[in-house]
Amino acid sequence: MPFFAAQGICKRFGATVALKDVAFDVEPGEVHALVGENGSGKSTLMRVLCGETAPDAGSMSLDGSTYRPTGPQDAHRHGVALIHQELAVCAHLSVAENVCLGAEPSVRLLLSRGTMAQTARQALAQLGHGDLDVWTEVGRLPVAMRQIVEIARALAADARVVIFDEPTSSLTQSDAERLFAVVAQLRGQGKAIVYISHFLDEIERVADRVSVLRDGEKVGTFARADIGRDRMVTLMVGRAVDEMYPRSERVPGDVLLRVEDLAGASKPTRASLTVRRGEVLGIAGLTASGRTELLRAVFGLDAVRQGRVTVGAYGGPASPARRWRQGIGMLSEDRKGEGLAMNLSISDNVTLANTNRGFWVSPARMRADASTWAERLRVRCQGPDQPVGALSGGNQQKVALGRLLSYGVDLLLLDEPTRGIDVGSKAEIYALVDRLVQEGKAVVIVSGYLPELLGVCDRIAVMHRGELGPPIDARTTAEARLASMVAGE
Repeated sequence: MPFFAAQGICKRFGATVALKDVAFDVEPGEVHALVGENGSGKSTLMRVLCGETAPDAGSMSLDGSTYRPTGPQDAHRHGVALIHQELAVCAHLSVAENVCLGAEPSVRLLLSRGTMAQTARQALAQLGHGDLDVWTEVGRLPVAMRQIVEIARALAADARVVIFDEPTSSLTQSDAERLFAVVAQLRGQGKAIVYISHFLDEIERVADRVSVLRDGEKVGTFARADIGRDRMVTLMVGRAVDEMYPRSERVPGDVLLRVEDLAGASKPTRASLTVRRGEVLGIAGLTASGRTELLRAVFGLDAVRQGRVTVGAYGGPASPARRWRQGIGMLSEDRKGEGLAMNLSISDNVTLANTNRGFWVSPARMRADASTWAERLRVRCQGPDQPVGALSGGNQQKVALGRLLSYGVDLLLLDEPTRGIDVGSKAEIYALVDRLVQEGKAVVIVSGYLPELLGVCDRIAVMHRGELGPPIDARTTAEARLASMVAGE
């Protein structure tokens, strides 16, 4: 009998079949990868395994005994830990409190802060962040560091089964390398590891076996050596993805945006750039380099200490509302916290910026507009009235992108636009970006995934310690050179 197994798992949400007769298992000392498009059922299966969702049918076993968790806390007591794709940290608590959440050490019924701090430091040290102040409020940390804190929580719990759901989606390359080392360490300790990722190069690197889900059903399970990347993609999407990074002939036009010696409250320290119609400009850099702060300063979300931002003929400070009116839209890297109103419908989210254009708001037109963009972006949903919070992460990202396109902006500022999105959806977004610049729009992409920048962009500028370097030609730059520039070499 497998160490950790699920048989015949079924789950429906209304008319939507999320899982249909799915079987899955993992052995001690094994990394079993799970791949599939957004909406294929991966996250639902993981929520079933860790007790967050009860299956409609099927059974599970752990170490030879029936396993039927009543909730995440019960699964935690059985030694099953899930590291979520959408961060499940408490922003108002400290790093130490988050790492020990649900298993707080105590002495005679009193909380032991010393033991809590020591536990957190030991777990963080395994991830290469032992110097992090464990009493820092998590809400003050960047997204990548919050991901590190959540991974540290699973390590501190000494779980027997560790489920990684897109663990590197918010990590820098150096942090991802540390994570791979931790996965290898856990495998060597005999832990059973379930690993979900849309980065197929990661799957090739860490997995022993690979299971593919499509439309809620398991297509098959393969030894990693028996399935190549192209085969994985074909099984995931049900078709071959002919061209990952489409690039039409591009002719840059007029300057839409000019940034001169821009400095924010903390970052960037200095940044200058121009963006023209008909081109894609990439911004590379480590997570804390200031790349996100640059977009936020340009869009008016963060204060500008010095410098000048010129949009068309207008130069000077501006609020986000003015930037919208000037034809600039921004997609935040934190779609859950900033990019979407999770309790509102798809229709409300897609048309949110449009409601300020006039006094009268037509619900019928809002739904029609949302349906149009949902169809174009292949959002898997029950309809425009479905709450965004009920969608998978990748489909939520498509809705956030649809809001910019619905408004009709000329310049799109995209911060990690494909984070947590499956390979098929990535190809669709890359094709969409190519079409947009062919229509005379301009796109700025911030990304930590260098193959994405090299494949999609015309020029790439590197942000290092708050300072933006001059752009280089993406078509003549090798990945190794770009990686060295990002590292500051």
